[in-house]
Amino acid sequence: MTEHPLELVSGPRAGKPRHHLGELDSSRFSKHLTVFRQDEKGLDALTDKARASIPGLTSNSIVRGVWKHNQDAIWAIERKRKFNPSAPAGEGFIAFLFLNKRGLYQLATNTLDTQNPDLGLLAGPNERPAGIYVWAVYAPGILAGGVAPILRELDAPNYAGVDLYTRAVTPDGVRFLETLGFRTGAKIGPIYAPHLYTFSRSPRTPLYDSYRNNSGNRAVTVTVARTFEDLMRVASLRSAVYIGEQECPYEEEFDGNDLAATHLIGYIGDEPAGCLRLRFFADFAKVERLAVRKEYRNTRLAFQMVRAGIELCQIKGYRRLYGHAQKRLVNFWSRFGFKLFEGGQDLVFSDFDYVEMVAELDRHHDAIRIGADPYVIIRPEGRWHVPGILERSATRAATHASMQERVS
Repeated sequence: MTEHPLELVSGPRAGKPRHHLGELDSSRFSKHLTVFRQDEKGLDALTDKARASIPGLTSNSIVRGVWKHNQDAIWAIERKRKFNPSAPAGEGFIAFLFLNKRGLYQLATNTLDTQNPDLGLLAGPNERPAGIYVWAVYAPGILAGGVAPILRELDAPNYAGVDLYTRAVTPDGVRFLETLGFRTGAKIGPIYAPHLYTFSRSPRTPLYDSYRNNSGNRAVTVTVARTFEDLMRVASLRSAVYIGEQECPYEEEFDGNDLAATHLIGYIGDEPAGCLRLRFFADFAKVERLAVRKEYRNTRLAFQMVRAGIELCQIKGYRRLYGHAQKRLVNFWSRFGFKLFEGGQDLVFSDFDYVEMVAELDRHHDAIRIGADPYVIIRPEGRWHVPGILERSATRAATHASMQERVS
């Protein structure tokens, strides 16, 4: 919209932002603000409003063209107390250019026309961009907090982990970017671009592999059970909860499926505090046996473990989850997108009543599949994001003849 987007970042009334982008709590700002995709009519009105404060704003027709190409490119912000769902009218906005490889190359070489971007340089709605350019921000006053929930929207599979780029031409713009955690310069392929600022959004540590030795702190973390000792932890947790508290018979709790499943262990600090079991079928995964020790039920561990389980299913390529929920816990599971299975039946086992529930998942952009890096596929379960021991062994030359060579 302008060659100098950071001149308009906060508008004339906004104060300095004081938080690193990676530390912004979207739930805090979501209490007061709502973000949404503005319709075409509202987009024109919003752009006209911004033009009164922002010199050099590009034409409405160019804004509409970018928006029509990919409606995720422009997010409106409005205070919740003013928001009308039947006629949403944004008070501010954040606009992005989702650049494909050619577009990112032009940005790196300072040849990208940001006043009138070529749509052929932009990724479409179902494409993963090579880079995300912060095109313009108009968010005066409290509306500046809208950056947090909008960045949360950019955690969607198509955009997760894609770095942000922008420019600054004023001292205020530089200070603004540095406060948010942007770094001077960008390394794009072999090109170093000193005119850009970069915010790295490298893939975070997955929820299902977040546990490390916490040395006594109270962090809520999760890991995949990988050792016999881990399985003993799982058995102990379920014995305490299901056998000890719910008086489930031993042979019903340990039902013959534990060695055919993936187990997650939840920790509070270094103490095993909960577990979850996942079983995998052709076109769905089953989530089951969620257990949290009673002394830790006032924490967020149950929520963290379910989110970790869903994330693990997504990276394994699953788009549908299935489960049996105790009737008293239907609301809990609905928070994660589970719905009552249409045509499903009520069940009773181990003295509790259950219903069938299903959840539909978004496709993970980096799901493990045939055609992926074969070294990734042989990494340990839940550790696909870090090199494994077999991968490291590939640095050694092959010293054993194949069977065919031996026969010949």
